[in-house]
Amino acid sequence: MTLAPEQLWRNREFNLLWVSQSLSDVGNAISALAVPLLVLALTGSPVQAGLVGTIGLVATVVCRLPAGVLVDRADRRRIMLSCDAIRLVAYLALGVAVLQGRATLTLVVAVVVIGAAANAFFGTAEHSSLRTIVRRGQLPAAVARNEARSYATSLAGPPVGGLLFGLGRSLPFFGDAVTFLASFAGIWLIRRPLQQARDIEPGGHAAALAEGFRFVFGDPFLRAVLFIAAPLNLAIHGIIFTIIVTLQRDGVPPAIIGGVETVVAVGGLLGALAAPALQRRLPLPALIRGICWTAALLMSASALLIHSVAAAVPVALAVFLGPASNAALFGHQAAITPDRLQGRVVSVIIVVATSVAAAAPLLAGALITLWNPPMSVLAFAATVGGAAVAATTSSGIREVRPAP
Repeated sequence: MTLAPEQLWRNREFNLLWVSQSLSDVGNAISALAVPLLVLALTGSPVQAGLVGTIGLVATVVCRLPAGVLVDRADRRRIMLSCDAIRLVAYLALGVAVLQGRATLTLVVAVVVIGAAANAFFGTAEHSSLRTIVRRGQLPAAVARNEARSYATSLAGPPVGGLLFGLGRSLPFFGDAVTFLASFAGIWLIRRPLQQARDIEPGGHAAALAEGFRFVFGDPFLRAVLFIAAPLNLAIHGIIFTIIVTLQRDGVPPAIIGGVETVVAVGGLLGALAAPALQRRLPLPALIRGICWTAALLMSASALLIHSVAAAVPVALAVFLGPASNAALFGHQAAITPDRLQGRVVSVIIVVATSVAAAAPLLAGALITLWNPPMSVLAFAATVGGAAVAATTSSGIREVRPAP
């Protein structure tokens, strides 16, 4: 008999894993604000502050696929413990250097790269562990709660980071270290193995990674979803960037411009809380088609409001359906993927679906320069419209069946 989703809170191992990842996410969100502030204080250069952030994103993407291979071949619990220990030492060292006035740009970049790499390995291991500690029928609810955690920490972390940085430049980094220490303790308390028994696989890392790609692109549903998710992620990031640039050009105060991403994050958080109810009422294909068509229409409406923070509201409404779709997608993926392939399949999906979004700021800037902000928004909305047509006509999505 399948446990009801609400009974997931009684699952000790899931709760420990969820709390540990929540603490890690808070630490990452604190760093996301504190690091560029520190770079600005050290160099006075916004370009260098942005470059450090880009280096961190690139490091995460580069490490994601190797992380999938390692997660499928090594003990996932030990991987997460090692990542927390590495991040603890790295941010503690940075905090001490800042406190002593010895922090340099080189040290900041090194810590950012180490932290980004550890984030990639920790996150892949955590996601891959769900199937072994959560019953199959509870997987979508578990992913939905992870989505809610992600949005909640993205809202809470930056204000905490800003407050700590205002009190003392070293405090955010000591705060990061504390979150990683607490996360380490949570993972340490997990008793159940986070992977099934495995046989030693023949071949090297390249062959192992190729098997993950074959599984993803050999499944009609997963293959179709990737070609839909990539333009959707590109459009969301592109429109947010367009709104921010437009408001900055209009002379809107930075504090108000910062509300753009807050509005979008609130939409995602509310969507994550509503995800279980949406999943019960809508089958997976309907969720995917729904988010695409709804997002295309709502994003088009943002073009009419582009000179106001209100332009973020339609984007937030579009993002509202995202957590339910992600929960259903990754719940289905976890159910149909053998445990020995979980890490590789997760890493392939995340890299393919999200990497193209890295081009969003550059593309948005080019579209704004070539045309104007409203046309830039409409171009991104048209991209989502194309994804909606693909979602409607794809046999891989139309014919998907619930996992056995």
